[in-house]
Amino acid sequence: MKKLKELFKKYNHAWVLLYALIYMPWFTYLERHVTADFYLIHSPLDDYIPFVEYFIVPYLLWFVYLAVGACFLFFKDKKGFLQAARFAISGMTIFLIICTIFPNGLALRPTVFAHDNVFVDLVKIVYSTDTPTNVLPSMHVFLSVGMCMALNRTPALKDKHGIRIAAGILSFIIVLSTMFLKQHSVTDVAAALVMDGILYQLVYARQARQARKLMHEPVI
Repeated sequence: MKKLKELFKKYNHAWVLLYALIYMPWFTYLERHVTADFYLIHSPLDDYIPFVEYFIVPYLLWFVYLAVGACFLFFKDKKGFLQAARFAISGMTIFLIICTIFPNGLALRPTVFAHDNVFVDLVKIVYSTDTPTNVLPSMHVFLSVGMCMALNRTPALKDKHGIRIAAGILSFIIVLSTMFLKQHSVTDVAAALVMDGILYQLVYARQARQARKLMHEPVI
């Protein structure tokens, strides 16, 4: 019993995972009800971006990337995990609110494919399971960049330059994949990056400034 209490105390930050009980029902409701009457997102730049099925690989790696990154922070950097969770939950909630009051979707997906291979097959599976609605801002982009920020800031990877660089490269390729697979418009990506920038200032930069201020305050 004592060891169990110690375990709960050590990993009591797991409570933030309860946010899934809010996010999933809300998102599922939007996916089921935003089907026809929505604002069509489109950027002129979308027309210049070709469909490239090979980007399905980094697109799907997103799930592994987030899971591995979150687990690493959970066990190795409690403070970093809570900051990353605050960042992610804030953005995901903003996303849900936007899609609730401003239903949106895309009409970018190809109906005919130039190739017939396993990558196209995977794309078809994604298309069949993920509706082209509730896309602004892109959660693939927002959370990828957010994870990259968290991994580059954690003291646990301070001397692991290779891992931090790899996280940056993978995040960049995932961002590209959303557009080359026609899963998101350039507009969705831009909105996600803006939200990343704003929340970075609120979650990370603001706390860093407060910490520096406290360090320079005189001890009474």
